[in-house]
Amino acid sequence: MIREEKFRISRRPYAVDLSSMKITPPSDGYGRSHRMRVDAAWFRRRSGFTVACVGQLWGYLGETEPRDAAHALELHVDGRYGGDCHGRWDGAGYWGMEQLEDIERHVALLRPMLENYPALPPGYDGWWRF
Repeated sequence: MIREEKFRISRRPYAVDLSSMKITPPSDGYGRSHRMRVDAAWFRRRSGFTVACVGQLWGYLGETEPRDAAHALELHVDGRYGGDCHGRWDGAGYWGMEQLEDIERHVALLRPMLENYPALPPGYDGWWRF
């Protein structure tokens, strides 16, 4: 992934919570490749409207052990699957997780995110793109 300072929705960027990065070493059943998973938030356009999304990015990083979360993102080059969306807010309605605590947590992040478009959500680093 490539980190950019300027937000451009056309480049499909992600904001990531670097503190949430989880690296699974190759010895844990993923062949010779490290695997990473990180919480992410992003904006997309759907039917002409901007929506805010929350979920996770994941990927296989190869044999190189990442030095830190930013290095893991730099090693993550396969963006064909995008982010796994767990929740989406369009300003009027929520789509996503069914557990009440997940919905409340997601809406607490997504509502101000959409209201302050295109600002980064607090605690997130960005913008990262493939």
